Amino acid sequence: MRAYPELYVLRHGQTEWNAEGRHQGRLDSALTEKGRAQARLLGEILRWAGLAGFSAHCSPQGRAMATAAIALEGTGLSPSYDDRLCEVHFGAWQGLTAADIAARWPDLAPERHDPFDWHFMSPGGERYEDLRDRASSFLQGLTGPAVIVTHGILSRVLRGLWLGLDHEGAREIEGGQGVVFHLKDGWQTCLRDVPAKG
Repeated sequence: MRAYPELYVLRHGQTEWNAEGRHQGRLDSALTEKGRAQARLLGEILRWAGLAGFSAHCSPQGRAMATAAIALEGTGLSPSYDDRLCEVHFGAWQGLTAADIAARWPDLAPERHDPFDWHFMSPGGERYEDLRDRASSFLQGLTGPAVIVTHGILSRVLRGLWLGLDHEGAREIEGGQGVVFHLKDGWQTCLRDVPAKG
């Protein structure tokens, strides 16, 4: 298994469409106040961790850029933007809720499929192999430790590759907003807050 550099991986904060249960894909909506608070917490965790020698990379989608602007403040890092970090393209499902999708595509209703695999079933959207290939291309281009600001599904696929997991293993990787995933020495740690000073 290839050894990749140390990473801190962040998902964007909650957006208006997240709060509504509306799938974004390559579309965008603004961060909510909760999402901005999540981004501030991510920044506190990063500043606690210390980022000497790190670079920063970000999806060029608005919600990721807005999160990065808040989370990277005070770290001394300015992100480079990379299309390979964009969220999975949801095809015909972009902008729709789960109920909308179930009404129009009953056989593809979310509750009828594995929750992870379902994200790769949209008509006209990306498949797992597409996302895996661009996440792999990004990882292979890294030359040192990095902070990555991205999206929920891309984050899970990218972290699965870093951990050496196959498709089956990637299904089990946790996600979530307002947390930092630290990947180092073959292990992943989920950082949810700044540790209390002892």
